Amino acid sequence: MATTLAPHLPERSITLVHPTALRPLDRERGARRLLNIIVATAGLLVALPLILVIAVLVKLTSRGPVLFQQSRVGLDRRSLSRVGGNTRRHLDLGGQPFTMYKFRTMYTHRGTRERQVWAQPDDQRVTPIGRILRKLRLDELPQLINVLRGEMNVVGPRPEQPDIFVYLREQIEGYQRRQRVRPGITGWAQVNQAYDRSIDDVRRKVTLDLEYIRRQSALEDVKIMWRTLPVMVLGRGAW
Repeated sequence: MATTLAPHLPERSITLVHPTALRPLDRERGARRLLNIIVATAGLLVALPLILVIAVLVKLTSRGPVLFQQSRVGLDRRSLSRVGGNTRRHLDLGGQPFTMYKFRTMYTHRGTRERQVWAQPDDQRVTPIGRILRKLRLDELPQLINVLRGEMNVVGPRPEQPDIFVYLREQIEGYQRRQRVRPGITGWAQVNQAYDRSIDDVRRKVTLDLEYIRRQSALEDVKIMWRTLPVMVLGRGAW
């Protein structure tokens, strides 16, 4: 009796779908994002009466909009491991531009585009109410909206203006590495150093920013947020 051999069929692999466990780094990122959403939402709700008062004062004391909007350089979302393509683009950690919000603290100049420069002590462009807001860092409150939009974190390196960013990237080695994390309203550099006056000031802040990036965590962010409070209340390092 002839034996009929069945045709050989390729083995079919069966994939069992299981939820993939989050890596420690992924869990940490998720925890930090949740922390930012909670802090930004709570901050806006608690500070709402103060925000309304500031908005009225800004509007009544000088001409111009209540909010100041400015392009800043944000997170670099490009993969550092990607191969090929434009090499200069691959190595450039310039980051994604976004619109940052602040309470307006300077007089407006209609029809002219001012050169992007740092503010200086006794800057004549700053309004009287703006000087108080800057001293207490209250002009930064609208950036909580940027946090909710995912463009910023509460804690991180301060975002810079595009023209100044290009200049600093050429002057300071490793400056663009700051863009590997979301920029922040406050940061390790901000609680340890005053506003920038020179390239040397920026160079010291970059060192502090990179130190923060190496040890960033949700707990570290909470510590920096806590240390920011006396900086605001005492008006340290601002003008």
